[in-house]
Amino acid sequence: MATRSRTKRQRGEIEALPSGSLRVKVYAGVDPVTRRRHYLTETIPPGATANREAEKARTKLLAQVDERRNPRTRASVNQLLDRWLEVLDVDVSTRQGYVKKIEKHVRPLLGAVPVGKVDPETLESFYAVLRRCRDHCNGRKYIQHRKAGAHECTAVCRQHECKGLADSTIRQIHWIISGALDTAVRWKWVSVNYADQAKKPGVPRPNPTPPSAADAARLVNEAWKDPDWGAYVWVAMTTGARRGELCAVHWNDIDLDEGVLILRRALYVDEIGELKEKDTKTHQHRRIALDKETLEVLGALLERCLQRADALGMMWSPEGYAFSPDPDGTRPLVPDTATQRFGRMADRLGIDSTLHSLRHYSATELISAGVDVRTVAGRLGHGGGGATTLRVYAAWVAEADQRAAVTLSARMPPLPRTAPEDGPIRSR
Repeated sequence: MATRSRTKRQRGEIEALPSGSLRVKVYAGVDPVTRRRHYLTETIPPGATANREAEKARTKLLAQVDERRNPRTRASVNQLLDRWLEVLDVDVSTRQGYVKKIEKHVRPLLGAVPVGKVDPETLESFYAVLRRCRDHCNGRKYIQHRKAGAHECTAVCRQHECKGLADSTIRQIHWIISGALDTAVRWKWVSVNYADQAKKPGVPRPNPTPPSAADAARLVNEAWKDPDWGAYVWVAMTTGARRGELCAVHWNDIDLDEGVLILRRALYVDEIGELKEKDTKTHQHRRIALDKETLEVLGALLERCLQRADALGMMWSPEGYAFSPDPDGTRPLVPDTATQRFGRMADRLGIDSTLHSLRHYSATELISAGVDVRTVAGRLGHGGGGATTLRVYAAWVAEADQRAAVTLSARMPPLPRTAPEDGPIRSR
């Protein structure tokens, strides 16, 4: 009895197009985004070897499917970012920073690219554009207007000048993309995160730029023309607190008897521009000891607040903000307002400094005075047991270490005298 042979059905198909080209099509499963059948395709131009090349392409695509090296969706980078942001669990201010970078840089240049085509070449070309110009002008000349819509140009409307993003910012954008692609791999949208293979900017070398002691004194004296503003600048210098943490301090966070400031929260501006409170950056409260002069500064500030509230017939509450434009402390000092006011003050004095540099000033002065790095890290709110502080302020630690060596040398006994044949005679 004759047996019937069963031929295996060929996987994939090769279709002749009206142009004479051949389109190779291989089934690659169900698209996890659209839930439709997903195919890998490749078009072969017409020619004498078109059939042979089409068979090679079909074999290659089949191998990708069998080895799970193929992208499993036609979803774009925009679609991935939308889904990734829905599930991303980060601090609210961190999310805001991510969204700003995504909207400004990633979506305009990569948003329409299929996720499966985001390879190292694509990413490195993208980073090169960002290094050339943060506005992605591509060499185009135009006038940058400060106002939208029809208006008469003034001095603020000027010819665009290319200015690239800092390596640290490009590195942050890289990690945003890499995080989204990691999620795409877990969701099986793609099989490989090619951001791991792309060359990214190196880790920037920390370069803290604190004001000198003389400049710090000038800044404090200038700020003290308004005692309330002077109090804020003084406390920022002596505590090293972040601007948002200091603006969020309530009077009941300050124990003038025990000499302690407790930083429990920080201020931020939400998506619709409203000022809100959140946890500190490390999500932990920290207690900062206050010196005698700082306690006097805060005590005088409290007395002024009480007098103004009483004069205006307002009810003062210990739950009010310590640094507030209102006599009763209802509203806090806005962090951006503090930054801008400090910047204008420094410019008037001809000092190249920022409000954030007061954190550097506090840290470097403590380290230079011999305070251990772990204690400095605790005051600044650095995590990692001082690792961040040590990395950022390594130069100042080295300086303190050099002074320690000199101090130790001064306490060593005299060097013993040596015989002439053993070398030069050395004595202290």
